[in-house]
Amino acid sequence: MSTTAEPEPTTAAAAQPPLSLARVDFADLYARHLCRHSQFGINVTHLAALFGVWFGVYGFLYALLPEWWLPAGLAAAYLLAVAPNLPLRVTLALAVFLAGVVAAVVYTPTLPLWAVWAYLLLVPVFYKLQAWSHKVFTTTSDMTEFDRKYPKGRALFWVLLFYEVPFLLNYLVFDRRRWAA
Repeated sequence: MSTTAEPEPTTAAAAQPPLSLARVDFADLYARHLCRHSQFGINVTHLAALFGVWFGVYGFLYALLPEWWLPAGLAAAYLLAVAPNLPLRVTLALAVFLAGVVAAVVYTPTLPLWAVWAYLLLVPVFYKLQAWSHKVFTTTSDMTEFDRKYPKGRALFWVLLFYEVPFLLNYLVFDRRRWAA
């Protein structure tokens, strides 16, 4: 039987609980987001690209099962999943964004069944648009402290995947003082 105690964390980052989708410090991760996304254009491009990605996925599912409640239910489930970690105003902006995605899917003429694969083609096309925008909008800030606090890995990937649209909406709708050329 060992009598050695667990060593105490030596940094603030080590003392933090592990990152998870259920527990997100929105303000801190938004500050991290601004290290690579401080320019207006990259935020607009990313939001448009994510709209396209979501339209592709939701459109594909809606084409297979053309019931309005399918995309609406997916959007509502996502909103309910992230809302506990968002400021109320960002939650409301996200609800409007999601309503726009759902309306676009439901009210745009649906592709015929033999062509529904084209919806899925939108996903890599809009992903590439998002990636390309980093070559056009190149302003970055030092992320050393954030990299220590939020090491790259599966948990960070999922958190950023789920919270990127709220970060973008927070910047574009509520943080105009940070808009840069």
